[in-house]
Amino acid sequence: MTPDAVVRLVAGRLLQYPDERLYADLDRLHEATGHPLLREFVAHARVQRPLDLAAHYTGVFDTRNRRCLYLTWWSDGDTRNRGLSLVRMKQVYREHGLEFASEELPDFLPVLLEFAAREESAGAALLEEHRAGLELLRLAVTDADTPYARVLEAVCGTLPGPSPKTRAEAKALARSGPPRETVGLEPFGPGVDLPWPTVPAAQERTPA
Repeated sequence: MTPDAVVRLVAGRLLQYPDERLYADLDRLHEATGHPLLREFVAHARVQRPLDLAAHYTGVFDTRNRRCLYLTWWSDGDTRNRGLSLVRMKQVYREHGLEFASEELPDFLPVLLEFAAREESAGAALLEEHRAGLELLRLAVTDADTPYARVLEAVCGTLPGPSPKTRAEAKALARSGPPRETVGLEPFGPGVDLPWPTVPAAQERTPA
């Protein structure tokens, strides 16, 4: 696994809701990566009470505050196009042998980061396709003055080229980025409400 893949895997775990399992994994996550931004967040989490960090997480990643972890929300909003985007993302996951085992949507950033850690080429392509939304999320979370900004900075650092410094620059990525394929997708077909992708049961998942 490359250094970028490790960053994505660890960051994906840190961007999940901070439950007891996250706290049990903090030492392993610290050991898994030497990335200073991720280690900075782990150090922060270690000294927080779980209930306090959970409340903070809920307050940070809130659609009403335009800090949404669902990447197609940034590109499609609550429109029919978002359903098409979700179906397409699900197809990409399935083409690489991932199954779905919970109720999360495939555009949930921790889901995509797990995929991008395991299938680096296909995952990086999806991240770049949704980079405008990812960078807008990073900027919004940075403005919120939260340690979660460090995690998003680390994620964006795995993508080629410099990150945009302003919202205008981030929005320009959407106009100049790669086109998204929607031809041939069944609108609102079976499985639009998609659960969490996991490696098939016979394989082991680490560290998540």
